[in-house]
Amino acid sequence: MSTNPSATIRPNNNGPYIVTGTFTIEDPSGKAYKIEGERVALCRCGQSDTKPFCNGNHRTNGFASECVAPD
Repeated sequence: MSTNPSATIRPNNNGPYIVTGTFTIEDPSGKAYKIEGERVALCRCGQSDTKPFCNGNHRTNGFASECVAPD
């Protein structure tokens, strides 16, 4: 687990959440996934074969979602 987590999460329109920085991603039991580097894409469409990570299936399954932060 990272001792000083600092991450940015950016939802891509019609695509995954892009997480950058220093962070840990854990499964429901608290076991950490092995992450290489400081950037991952997390699935938003629910159709990835590598959940919670994106495998690009959103491109072919019709997933559409635009995210804009409110003022």
